Amino acid sequence: MQRFDLLGPLPAACSTTVLEASAGTGKTFALAGLVTRYLAEGVATLDEMLLITFSRAASQELRERVRRAVLDTLHALDLPDDPPRNDVVRHIVDGSAAELTARRERLRDALARFDGATIATTHQFCHLVLRSLGVAGDTDAGVTLVESLDDLVTEIVDDLYLAHFGAAPGEPVLTRKDALRLAREVVRNPHAQLRPADPAPGSEPAVRVTFAEDVLRQLDQRKRRLGILSYDDLLSRLADALRTPDSPARARMYQRWSIVMVDEFQDTDPVQWQVIDRAFSGRSTVILIGDPKQAIYGFRGGDIVTYLDAARGAADRRTLSVNWRSDRALVDCLHVVLGGAELGDPDIKVRDVSAHHESRRLAGAPHGEPFRLRVVGRDTFGTRQGSTIPIAKLRRHICADLAADVATLLGSDATFDGAPVQARDIAVIVELHDDARRCHEALADAGIPSVYTGDSDVYRSPAADDWLYLLEAFDQPHRSGLVRAAAATRFFGETAESLARGGDELTDRVTETLREWADHARERGIAAVFEAAQQSGLSRRVLSYAGGERHMTDLAHIAQLLHETAHREHYGLPALRDWLRTQREARGATEHSRRLDSDAAAVQIMTVFASKGLQFPVVYLPFGFNRRLHDSEFVGFHDGHTRCLHIGGPDSPDFNPVTVQGGHEQAGDHIRLTYVAMTRAQSQLVAWWAPAWDEPSGGLSRLLRGRGPGESTVPDRCPDRVTDEQARSRLREWETAGGLVLEESVVTPAPAPPPTPSPHGLAVRHFHRSIDTTWRRTSYSGLIRDVEPAGVSSEPEVAELDDEVGETGGLTPAPPVAGVDMPSPMAALPTGAKFGTLVHAVLQTADPFAADLAAELAEQVAVHSVWWPVDVPDNELAAALVPLHDTPLGPLADNATLRRIGLRDRLTELDFELPLAGGDAGDRTPDIRLAEVGALLAAHLPAADPLAGYSTRLSGAPLGRQSLRGYLTGSVDAVLRLDDRYLVVDYKTNWLGTADAPLTAADYRQPRLAEAMLHSDYPLQALLYLVALHRFLRWRQPGYDPERHLGGVLYLFLRGMCGPDTPTEDGLPAGVFSWDPPGTLVAALSDLLHTGVTR
Repeated sequence: MQRFDLLGPLPAACSTTVLEASAGTGKTFALAGLVTRYLAEGVATLDEMLLITFSRAASQELRERVRRAVLDTLHALDLPDDPPRNDVVRHIVDGSAAELTARRERLRDALARFDGATIATTHQFCHLVLRSLGVAGDTDAGVTLVESLDDLVTEIVDDLYLAHFGAAPGEPVLTRKDALRLAREVVRNPHAQLRPADPAPGSEPAVRVTFAEDVLRQLDQRKRRLGILSYDDLLSRLADALRTPDSPARARMYQRWSIVMVDEFQDTDPVQWQVIDRAFSGRSTVILIGDPKQAIYGFRGGDIVTYLDAARGAADRRTLSVNWRSDRALVDCLHVVLGGAELGDPDIKVRDVSAHHESRRLAGAPHGEPFRLRVVGRDTFGTRQGSTIPIAKLRRHICADLAADVATLLGSDATFDGAPVQARDIAVIVELHDDARRCHEALADAGIPSVYTGDSDVYRSPAADDWLYLLEAFDQPHRSGLVRAAAATRFFGETAESLARGGDELTDRVTETLREWADHARERGIAAVFEAAQQSGLSRRVLSYAGGERHMTDLAHIAQLLHETAHREHYGLPALRDWLRTQREARGATEHSRRLDSDAAAVQIMTVFASKGLQFPVVYLPFGFNRRLHDSEFVGFHDGHTRCLHIGGPDSPDFNPVTVQGGHEQAGDHIRLTYVAMTRAQSQLVAWWAPAWDEPSGGLSRLLRGRGPGESTVPDRCPDRVTDEQARSRLREWETAGGLVLEESVVTPAPAPPPTPSPHGLAVRHFHRSIDTTWRRTSYSGLIRDVEPAGVSSEPEVAELDDEVGETGGLTPAPPVAGVDMPSPMAALPTGAKFGTLVHAVLQTADPFAADLAAELAEQVAVHSVWWPVDVPDNELAAALVPLHDTPLGPLADNATLRRIGLRDRLTELDFELPLAGGDAGDRTPDIRLAEVGALLAAHLPAADPLAGYSTRLSGAPLGRQSLRGYLTGSVDAVLRLDDRYLVVDYKTNWLGTADAPLTAADYRQPRLAEAMLHSDYPLQALLYLVALHRFLRWRQPGYDPERHLGGVLYLFLRGMCGPDTPTEDGLPAGVFSWDPPGTLVAALSDLLHTGVTR
């Protein structure tokens, strides 16, 4: 296989290229480099490229790496005297002046549009495409994605179990527990064919297959009825939409994305590849980057057979051949052991790589060999030759040996890359959580800090127990048993002895605290409970215990999860208690992983899966020699190229051969797992070998004892019951070949960890700098509210709209006008910020194209009134909101109505946060004030403009003195798109009438609206919103021109919008205030806010 040259010709257009990586060869760097070259060389723009990976964390990392690569290249183009960071940058900055100018402009454009780049997981990409396909994608717009189908599957099993076995005589073939386990297994493998294919009618295998097929059939029906989809459904439905060569989906996808790159392609499954192949092969340039030697996610659906099939069909296959991770000495050792080895398939071979790091970076270590193998002999335990050593004894011995070795290393003068070796430089990688816990305990006994990043579902931590006891006591504080259970948690710190001594008096005291904390939870949320607990001494108490930092971190993590869930789901305390109990019973998701308490100076203990993609100077593999095999009634295997799941059980005639095939494939997965673990080290790998019962199946044993140097075939299992001498004889062959160094595993007393040097010369630090009291994070509301000099502040998140006034006092009473006294549909509705916020929320989410708009509005009122309750029936409020949807919006909007502008032409809640005059640049920012905004208005607005007089207010005191330093934040209610013009819309529920007269359209005539705009300083808000839209369009709208694309602002005073017959004056409808300031004014204001000067 030829090596891939990242600086050579780019892959041919409309071809498929497979880049086969090896551990440490820089897959993500290569991908980011390719993207940068495509952009800089003008082959494609960022929105023409699709980057896919297989997890949210990986997609986020990929996004950051690509962005950093573009920034580094731009930096080199802008500052040619600085040395380029890498060869890709050096290649791009080598060219003529015209070429470099073009490349700079392309990369700047890409960076400006970077947020719109499609860098996503496979499921996110599928969801995006299906939504764009609409009906053609067989997916309703209102469908809900769910992460787990467990509850629905349980419900289906309960129903089907009764239907299948309820009337059957005798004992059913399947218990309910067996049926549920079977159902979950087939749902977990949605793309596998069920086997046996033709079981004998009436046999147990036939019963199992029939039950499973009924589960899948019911699951599909109920998902459609409930309007839910799993992530696997996204793949299946998109694959179906792409089935025919002339499908609209195919055309839409390859026309949108001409360059498609798939990272971690070895983890693909058949349907994922089907989607990519059908949509892009032969039409777009497809680059598949992966390492089949690291295909370890077969249990999650990853299918190495699919990778191999795709690779064989690719037009070009190349390999990344430089290891950027490990020292040459270690690379050479691992090549002796792994070179040429077939990891589960003849096409998955460990290939030669060269090392970027020629010299050894680990220096001064007591044992400096790159690959050390410590051998545990039977004599250590007095075990006769041919027998095995119990794994429990081996765990104690190996963990103690590991701790002593780590302590010796940390106590030495060893350095890595010139810096002293610290605990954080060491990783212990295992396969089983039990092994990890034993290592963690041994390191703790030796006084070595370590952190275990596996077995880390925070819902199963002791902190979750404490929170559950607390929530149960909140719900029933009259039950002394629950109160005393809560008292025994870390929240109160009572013990059995103290509870016995304290008696009823202590119980009553705890009960009173629980009632107080429960009130905090109901009024302010769970975060308030945690804060109250900390004020009562929780932190001091917990941190005084051994492991207190870990427990305190978990308590805070659970508090955040509870608070977020209660807010998102509108849960009360009983529902929150039940939710936490459910989470503890479910299997943990990635989002539930415990946060590290402190990893600043700790040995990292992790599973092989968690270690993938990571690297450490020194890696320990204490149990890589051992693998326990588990029998299963469900067997995954491949029949040719077809993925299958055998569910017939041991009574199936084909069960034994299927089990053998499945075992062979599992052995392939496991040997690749061993490869991943062995290739995490940068300078040194330390492993153990011992004669355990399960040693013949261990990955390291199969590599070192199951084959000799130069042999490529790795057996699924080694010969059993070898003597120590026989094992050492084979292992010495590897030592002679230069692959490793053998050591006797003899536990020596672990040296005490080096003492932490005591600090000297401590003194109280003095604060001598001055605080810039004019710098702040503010908003339109803050600017007009803070008319006195303000200190450093962060504008708080407001619960209700703070620019909405219920009644506008001080306005000139509206004179009676014939013909415009149409009653307001909203005359009888409440006023105030809460009502205004509710109306805003409804207008932002209601679909104006709904067949029954009143019903749609009522539904949205019901949804949002949970948060903003007002004393108005849902239907009554909805009926009052219908007329405003039919009110013409005036000439600025071509007299369109809100009912005629659908959600696809609306951008609701455009949030923005902009630096004011370089507010992100510290002391270098110029001192500008609102008076300078007033000067801009005076210079750009014609005298006839209805808001021209506002420049005087902005220029004078007290508004004119307001400083514009820091950050400006806000949220535009809506942006409407009318052809190629964009209008800012702000909804107002202000009451402009008088207390002694009915509210009519006359109260919302144009002069009245202009007066209200000036009275509430709305022109300033409108200008700031236009600047935000101007910057947004500058990034998003091709060929943007403010004079052409900025359509102005519409302030919709909703109470004055009375429907299609709303009175008008000079073509301007009541309730609609239109303002179209010059585009030059908006651009000048944007420049002023950005740099402090206008161009």
